[in-house]
Amino acid sequence: MLGNGLAFGRDPLGFLTDVADEYGPLATVDVGQAELYVANDPALVEHVLASHNERYVKGELFQRSLRPTLGNGLLTSEGEFWRSQRHTIEPAFHPAVLADAADTMVAYTERTLADWTHGETRDIHADMMALTVEIVAQVLFDVDIREWRADVGNALETVMDRVATGMRRPFDMPLWLPTPGNREFSRAVDTLDDVADAIVATSDPGDGSVVGRLLDTTDHEGRPLSRRQVRDEVVTLLLAGHETTALALTYTLHALGETPPAEAALHDEVDALDGPPTLADLPDLEVTERTVTEGMRLYPPVWELVREAAEPDELAGYQVPEGTTVAVHQWTLHRDDRFYDDPLAFRPERWDGGLRAANPAFAYFPFGGGPRCCVGERFALMEARLALATIAREWRLRPEDDLSFRPSITLRPVDGVAMTVERRD
Repeated sequence: MLGNGLAFGRDPLGFLTDVADEYGPLATVDVGQAELYVANDPALVEHVLASHNERYVKGELFQRSLRPTLGNGLLTSEGEFWRSQRHTIEPAFHPAVLADAADTMVAYTERTLADWTHGETRDIHADMMALTVEIVAQVLFDVDIREWRADVGNALETVMDRVATGMRRPFDMPLWLPTPGNREFSRAVDTLDDVADAIVATSDPGDGSVVGRLLDTTDHEGRPLSRRQVRDEVVTLLLAGHETTALALTYTLHALGETPPAEAALHDEVDALDGPPTLADLPDLEVTERTVTEGMRLYPPVWELVREAAEPDELAGYQVPEGTTVAVHQWTLHRDDRFYDDPLAFRPERWDGGLRAANPAFAYFPFGGGPRCCVGERFALMEARLALATIAREWRLRPEDDLSFRPSITLRPVDGVAMTVERRD
């Protein structure tokens, strides 16, 4: 009755790796609540996400996981309404706009580091989550979120834990049941609603901020956006705008601590800077860029994408009926030895050359691809490079434990990531 659900629930990453190794480009798995077509080839990923994306939507499995929190925001909306919202939000991530954010990203990172003490052991995942949510709130909404940081952090943890648990269950737990978990989830959503309302209250139509643009725009039918819709977009940007960057920084720092040659190369580069990194330094921070790229290859913050066929299609010679869920996995393709030599090793230098051009386009896709690729990709990459360079100038970090994961929509760690922080000479 549960199909592959128990095996998937015990170890999603190991199970999907085994499926890719044994069955190749396309396989079907039954996880109890849905049958998935699992595509393990870059050409098939490109077909679903890019070249034939019009045949696919986010679908019921994705919506069931995130719509209770994000409503009809940019991650969950579809069709013409999604296109209208994307068009409204995209200007906030234009390179000219992001240029003004660089100093904020560095200053907030330095503010976080000021709380560190040489020799102490810290949960670096918690630190990076706090840092990135402060940056996204300041840069996108012009709001200092520190007074709400603990509440927002706890609420987001509750929401993501709920998603992780829901994805492992072979059945849905109705939200109206008054279970302790449902009550905690409802309180978390109420907290996010309150914070979103406070952020919206600080903005005015036409003030140039993201929220100002939303308040000043209309939907695809020419109607002003409802207050609820503006809330959905604010919560979506808060969640998606910090979670993945925090994970990328956390896992990259952990990998550096386990790989002294890579750490030494990064330190050599940042030691050559005249001071804290700036926007003007980014083109010269090539080792930093390769380090972030390799971190997101080995530990992709978004490890899986799912789509639902909106019409019949064909993949690898097999018919894909309408309504079929197709899953593609950064986790398996980023670690595929067809494209990466010694794929489980953390080697930033592998990107020093023509690897990206030599590989198929979707052998590496940490931000997705096609029209629905991550709208904040430039923002995230700039933030990750500047934050990593700022940290590496002053600190080295030593892992206390091996990484363990609790995959949900993102590749979340189990019980944080403990590392000892040491101030560099």
